[in-house]
Amino acid sequence: MYLVKSPRLLKKLYSKLTWHMPPGKPSIFLTFDDGPIPIVTPFVLKILKRHNAKATFFCIGDNISKHPDVFEQVKSDGHAIGNHTYNHLNGWKTEDKIYIENTLKTDSLLHTNLFRPPYGRIKRSQVSLLQKAKPGLQFIMWDVLSGDFDINLDPEKCLKNVLKHTRPGSVVVFHDSLKAFPRLEYVLPRAMEAWAGKGYAFEGLPSNDEKSTTSIKKLKGQMSKQSPTEIDKQLKDLRDEWE
Repeated sequence: MYLVKSPRLLKKLYSKLTWHMPPGKPSIFLTFDDGPIPIVTPFVLKILKRHNAKATFFCIGDNISKHPDVFEQVKSDGHAIGNHTYNHLNGWKTEDKIYIENTLKTDSLLHTNLFRPPYGRIKRSQVSLLQKAKPGLQFIMWDVLSGDFDINLDPEKCLKNVLKHTRPGSVVVFHDSLKAFPRLEYVLPRAMEAWAGKGYAFEGLPSNDEKSTTSIKKLKGQMSKQSPTEIDKQLKDLRDEWE
């Protein structure tokens, strides 16, 4: 079960997370999760280039390591990059220490202050620990979920969903994954044609990568010199301070 449009109540409860961008101008912020991988990510890049569009790719660290050439193509095309953990971890089901270390491992590959929790599921304690590790880290959620990952969703219905709910400033989620590709391949070019016809521009999410890199390097340097017991204590202290 998932909602195409993020509820207002949810946004209020987690107001420190970014759900959409200011609606001052007719711009859409397309985001793509779970890549980079061959075939699917290059397809997305081709469609984006057709519209002179920029987007944001929330990348899985393991996929970056497996497909560095595809990752370099994303960067060379000028798109924004976000962290999506190394192994697509569900924060609700993962211990804080493992979740933080997995996220930091990915950051060593891409150095970004944009982060999206896989499945949109993250504990408050994990938010706090990551903010301590990376001051200025932006937690990017969404206000339109395409549902392209849903194998039971008709491509036509998927297209209808995104066109119906997208507004100026919307952060729209697609997935450059093999699972999503049957719907993504149909929806993305048609949706972009429709949005472009309404005068929308396509932008990547703003980031400040240089500022966010310093703190993470410092923390990783400290953690590399610590024993597992010391790391556990550091994480506990951070949790206690936040609570």
